[in-house]
Amino acid sequence: MRISTGRFQPTVLVASLSHTGRRRSVLKILTRNIDRPNPAHIDSYLVNEGYVALPRALNEMGPEDVLEEVKLSRLRGRGGAGFPAGMKWDFASRDRRSPKFIICNADEGEPGTFKDRVLIENDPHAILEGMALAAYAVGAEYGFIYIRGEYPFGARVLERAIKEAEERSFLGENILNSGFNFTITVHRGAGAYVCGEETALIESLEGKRGQSRIRPPFPVNVGYSDLPTVVNNVETLASIPQILLRGGDWYAGIGTPECPGTKLFSVSGHVVNPGVYELPMGVTLRELVFEHAGGMRDNRSFKAAFPGGASSACLDESQLDVKLDFNALAAAGSMLGSGAVMVLDDTADMVKVTHVLIKFFEHESCGKCTPCREGLFWVRRIFDRILEGRGAMADLDLLSDICESIRTTSFCGLGEASVSCVTSTMEKFRDEYLGYLKGEEPDGGTLEESA
Repeated sequence: MRISTGRFQPTVLVASLSHTGRRRSVLKILTRNIDRPNPAHIDSYLVNEGYVALPRALNEMGPEDVLEEVKLSRLRGRGGAGFPAGMKWDFASRDRRSPKFIICNADEGEPGTFKDRVLIENDPHAILEGMALAAYAVGAEYGFIYIRGEYPFGARVLERAIKEAEERSFLGENILNSGFNFTITVHRGAGAYVCGEETALIESLEGKRGQSRIRPPFPVNVGYSDLPTVVNNVETLASIPQILLRGGDWYAGIGTPECPGTKLFSVSGHVVNPGVYELPMGVTLRELVFEHAGGMRDNRSFKAAFPGGASSACLDESQLDVKLDFNALAAAGSMLGSGAVMVLDDTADMVKVTHVLIKFFEHESCGKCTPCREGLFWVRRIFDRILEGRGAMADLDLLSDICESIRTTSFCGLGEASVSCVTSTMEKFRDEYLGYLKGEEPDGGTLEESA
């Protein structure tokens, strides 16, 4: 049975004048509650369509109907991989073993990403309702929210929200007298970036060292305690209540046909207005930077951007009109990732920027697989040598060879994507590398100086 969408209309707010003088109508799905007084409190959530989808699903729909609605929406995971949420849920629902688990991945550790924190601290009940709907669809009884250790306030907000939801019978035993049971526990991480990868997260949740598993098998079949487990990102789960309220076909009509819906973009770097922006999938990089983020700081020129955080390949000025969605960015040689758009102006030294990023990935490698552990160590050593004026032309070929080995033989996505910054900057800004090798150090800043 489909939920009627007749009485619900999307919330459209007219934003203030942009720096170009034009007014913008902004469709708010994920951020519709954020500007309300005390938005994290359950009463604030209830007066704005909160906990309407869950009782409707429990009373009017079967689990298969909820699953079908999510499939119709064509929602793709917002954590980075872009895997269809409905397909993942379907795999878990078909597994007859129990108990099953729903894990909310709130381990937001990608450099430049801070959009999940906005939802956690300002709209936690949307996340909880999304988890409950996911649990109902796949037949799960238990849920975990794995939140990064650097978000202590967010963890407390979630714990308070869970208590509020339990008191109103939206979580716990026999939810709303439906016979459906679902409990959620908040688990705080210990600061390891690799635990943002779903199998490393599960290992950590089980009390083991946070290291990635070799896949297959995948968590939907062999996850927490080797049982069926759905792992979804904060933003993915927060989208679910609105999809169930208005219908999957409504959601599929937003954005692009291949990548529907809205996306939260974390914009940082050399822009006038850094922040989190909710925009339809398919918005161009130019529009995001110059229309919404106010353009380049100090009237400088745009030089480059990492559209999916530190683990994505950079885009240069010739690619400003690339659409920011999974397919378009993949075709452009990069990736959307978590939507962390790090913008750099013409003062940036791309060799130094890349050095900063590689030091991060070297530090965060879990050490399980040799290509990532040893490869990143040597990539960083070569960058040290180049920046100290001791580099040789052969170092560029050596970097390319090592990066290719890391990309193709690492166990998990951390290793595979860790060298995208190297290969892309070497391709697009090769002259800057050659300048260092010729002893001509450019007068540019680093990523650390753009904050």
